[in-house]
Amino acid sequence: MNSTTIPHQNPSLFNKSQSSLAGALQGCIGSLDGACLEKLLLHCASALDNNDVTLAQQVMWVLNNLASSNGDPNQRLTSWFLRALISRASRVCPNATNFHGSSNLERRLMSVTELAGYVDLIPWHRFGFCSSNSVIFKAIEGHQKVHILDFSITHCMQWPTLIDAIAKRPEGPPSLRISVPSWRPQVPPLLNVSSEEVGQRLANFAKFRDVPFEFHVIEDLNYDMFLSQLSPSTLQITDDEALVVNCQNWLRYLHDDEQTNKGVISSRDIFLDRVKDLNPCIVTIVDEDCDLGNSSTLTSRIATCFNYLWIPFDALETFLPKDSRQRLDYEADIGHKIENIIGFEGNQRIERLESCNKFSQRMENSGFMSVPFSEETIKEVKSLLDEHASGWGMKKEEHDMLVLTWKGHNSVYATSWVIVPPPHMDTRIHE
Repeated sequence: MNSTTIPHQNPSLFNKSQSSLAGALQGCIGSLDGACLEKLLLHCASALDNNDVTLAQQVMWVLNNLASSNGDPNQRLTSWFLRALISRASRVCPNATNFHGSSNLERRLMSVTELAGYVDLIPWHRFGFCSSNSVIFKAIEGHQKVHILDFSITHCMQWPTLIDAIAKRPEGPPSLRISVPSWRPQVPPLLNVSSEEVGQRLANFAKFRDVPFEFHVIEDLNYDMFLSQLSPSTLQITDDEALVVNCQNWLRYLHDDEQTNKGVISSRDIFLDRVKDLNPCIVTIVDEDCDLGNSSTLTSRIATCFNYLWIPFDALETFLPKDSRQRLDYEADIGHKIENIIGFEGNQRIERLESCNKFSQRMENSGFMSVPFSEETIKEVKSLLDEHASGWGMKKEEHDMLVLTWKGHNSVYATSWVIVPPPHMDTRIHE
């Protein structure tokens, strides 16, 4: 339904004015806004945590009548949260989910052209591409060989722009090698073609732009094997090439601190130590500015996630019809993220975002120092944002980071890093 008021099709739910459901509904009758829907979602999560099947069913029934995949942004977002809660409830209390609709989310793989359109819809990914490419272009000045280790979830969509830029260098383009891991940390793919085919497409474009190019897939079967591949010898890193490590929306999938029989370990810190050993000339980190770490409870994740993921739903509302295929696909992709954040715990929950401030502190603790973005980079990013809706903006924050905003709310951050030099070395870096 697209109703904007709570329907009274089941009056027995309201017989006890002091019931838990009545408390959840207080202030919501006659209106429907994000705060109201968030409140109901939190009550449902609390009921599930307390094994209160009856209350969980009642709140889900109300949400089922309010949420709509074709409604306003808050209703559309809520519909995905409801599906995630139903999925969770089906495992916790299987008899509690007698609702219409399915909680099984099918992901449609995209063609290369469709993925390009997906990336171009809002600047969620392009912001990171633009800021990182500008920093990389500056860092590799004067180098005739460049090797990029690309850890990202967007299947190399970032690199045609960089290839085009280095093709125009006055001194001529460097030879470019891009290496990508075949191991992906449980991240469902977006693309219906293999990494090898993506590499061939990049090679064809580089040839067209007269840029010497190699593409390499790091073959691995699991995370331990993947880590073992991160060595100068295995990656064939030579002294005369500039090494770039590029991480776009990828590090969130490495689990943070975990208790094992060997003590507390952090996959993220281990990865950063391996990166440091490679001695890169620049490390770029782009991710979503949201905190969904190991310690967060279900209710806190819902509150954080609802107020954060409202951003793309609201942004898409500004320029796409409610039944747009592109819009529905984009929202479904976010729905898969919500399904994992809300529906799962332990190792099954792979979405573990870390806020920009927390991750920047992690980088500093690992021996990296941030690199300020140049005014030229800032101008390039602003020019990019001018192509999108007026609600998008950018601001600079501590740790020399750039942050993409929507109506003043932080969405995506971009940072760049170099290894802290020994005290006797010149500490001046790229200006």
